[in-house]
Amino acid sequence: MPYPKLNSRLTSMDAKFLYLEGREAPMHIGSVHLFDGDIPLNQFMAHVASKLPQLPRYQQIVVPAPFNLGHPTWEFDPNFNLSNHIFSCQLEAPATETALMQLAGTIFTPMMDRRKPLWDIHLVYGLEAGHTAVIMRVHHCLADGMSSVELINLLFEHSLSETQPSKAQAPLSAEPSSPSHTPLPSVTERFFDALLGGLQESVDRWSDVQQGLTTLMQTIAEPPARESLWQMSHRLPSLIAPVSRLPFNRPCTGDRALVWTTLSLAEVCALRTTLGGTINDVVLTVLADAVSRYVASHGQSVIEQTARIMVAVSLRQDEQRGTLGNLVSSMPVELPLDRPNPIERFNIIRQQTLAMKRGRIAEGLNLFAVLFGILPAPIQVFGGVLGHLPLYPFNVNLMLSNVPGPSTPLSVLGQRMIAYYPYVPVGYAIGCACAVVSYNQHLYVGLTADTDAMPDIEMLREVWNQSFSELRQLLWVTGEVS
Repeated sequence: MPYPKLNSRLTSMDAKFLYLEGREAPMHIGSVHLFDGDIPLNQFMAHVASKLPQLPRYQQIVVPAPFNLGHPTWEFDPNFNLSNHIFSCQLEAPATETALMQLAGTIFTPMMDRRKPLWDIHLVYGLEAGHTAVIMRVHHCLADGMSSVELINLLFEHSLSETQPSKAQAPLSAEPSSPSHTPLPSVTERFFDALLGGLQESVDRWSDVQQGLTTLMQTIAEPPARESLWQMSHRLPSLIAPVSRLPFNRPCTGDRALVWTTLSLAEVCALRTTLGGTINDVVLTVLADAVSRYVASHGQSVIEQTARIMVAVSLRQDEQRGTLGNLVSSMPVELPLDRPNPIERFNIIRQQTLAMKRGRIAEGLNLFAVLFGILPAPIQVFGGVLGHLPLYPFNVNLMLSNVPGPSTPLSVLGQRMIAYYPYVPVGYAIGCACAVVSYNQHLYVGLTADTDAMPDIEMLREVWNQSFSELRQLLWVTGEVS
């Protein structure tokens, strides 16, 4: 039976993560999973091997087009070997959570080897209470936050949801794995394929622009969307203007640190219900207060100061679940740093995010990204090079990704997953990022930092916990949470 051909050329949205990548800005996402018992390496490798028929993309390497005439293509690795992707790490027992965080930062620091498929897994032993940690890395050109969650749903079993599987459990592919001897295409084949592929990419992007414009115009014709855009019209130019640099907005070198904390999803939902917003509004409110405290602790005034945070917004529709690549846009949200009252801060943030959602700001910004994708691939590569220059326009302070994860417990080889800490990249002058994922009635928060731009990421975690505790206590004391 012939092997069914996958869509092999990267889209412009996927390829940009390769063009923007550098030593100071490795472009992989990841996660740290903590399990309640021992996971033998050999059995785990056999388990992953059994899933590979559903993961053909994870057996492919990125092959650049000659002279960058088109975006790179995915080609099956003729030397694919699972032992090049799954490793074990032994910490001195009993290793603490701090030791695991330090190891995670070390693992997330280097760029991924483009001579291999762009993913790897480390099993960590020697932890307290006999736990095993699984640290996963996946290049951003291969997956966004939503599709990485779907990968985790595939690799790990749902302990309690066999009778009612969630939508996120759709397989990433139902196609068989490729024979290991699949040869790479010749330079001549890649040259002519790149020429045709570049033309096809431009046609596809024009089609996306036309479809996106039609959908956007239909949406903003509705009264709520028009009103929101009118309310935001005076603020839209300021959302792309340069911002004041905060203490962690310094040149990055590439060394990474990751710390994490955990929130009760029930408590966050109670806050959301009481205050009248969303879970993301609660997260942004806590983050705003934490950043305000952190900035003030470094001697920088927060009076009339804001932090512009780029909030990732998934554009993945239900029918696109199980697909790889990136289907994501963003919303630039201004976090007020000079509002000591958390409820006032929440209301300011809620009004912003609500207006942006109604005005379809994320979809509008995505159209600009699609328009950029129409440009020939060599120009897009050059645009990535410009991103490394120190004079590159600086208009974002930090990043936030908030992804819904599995609502029921996961397990592997009989061991239950008890924690799920996400990681997102930082780089250039954005030395700090925050990732949030929900799992089994908790919100797991991962705070990433470049160790040169932000050597004290632990302080941000400390003030994050203080900010959430005070917001929760304020509502309990005032009787607004029952």
